[in-house]
Amino acid sequence: MATVDYPDPVRRLIAQLKQLPGIGPKSAERIAVWLIQRGAETSLSFSDSLVTAAREVTECRICGFFATEDHGCAICDGHHREGTLLCIVEQPTDILPLERSGAFRGHYHSLRGRISPLDNIGPEDLRIGELVKRIEAGGFAEIILALSSDVEGEATCHYLAELLGGYGGLKVSRLAQGLPAGGGLNSADELTLLRALQGRVGL
Repeated sequence: MATVDYPDPVRRLIAQLKQLPGIGPKSAERIAVWLIQRGAETSLSFSDSLVTAAREVTECRICGFFATEDHGCAICDGHHREGTLLCIVEQPTDILPLERSGAFRGHYHSLRGRISPLDNIGPEDLRIGELVKRIEAGGFAEIILALSSDVEGEATCHYLAELLGGYGGLKVSRLAQGLPAGGGLNSADELTLLRALQGRVGL
């Protein structure tokens, strides 16, 4: 007995939505149905924004953040940056929390990933070559590693620390790690407590 299903255009839309990170089959179905029920104006506006972003947004060749042909990169083309500081992050999206904090006004470099042997991702698959070129061009006094504290992040940090250690006079540091603001000892894991103790500061 044949079962009733959505028309082909709807099924194709659901299949595309399922490819998005964090969107499962049920969520993809709900989003597809919502778009269709909202009418052509909403769907066409959504698709137009998607097409425009795909056509106009590129990767900044210098830092790896998002840029456009018309306006360039808001970071590399921005004024009042501390030219001697370079913060290394895994993904371009990691830049925004640091920027929004207002605590860092230097430059950034996105690696577009991290070293992960299990996923067959090595140093050659990341934007490390571009990083070396920026450092060799001179101007930076301190490199700040702002990477994840998991196994892959640690491996990437160790690799970069060893690589950058060969440049005399260049300070390499890492973001402090420990208890989050408002967090208690009873909710912290052993690694977090260890890092908090090791990174303790005087009052």
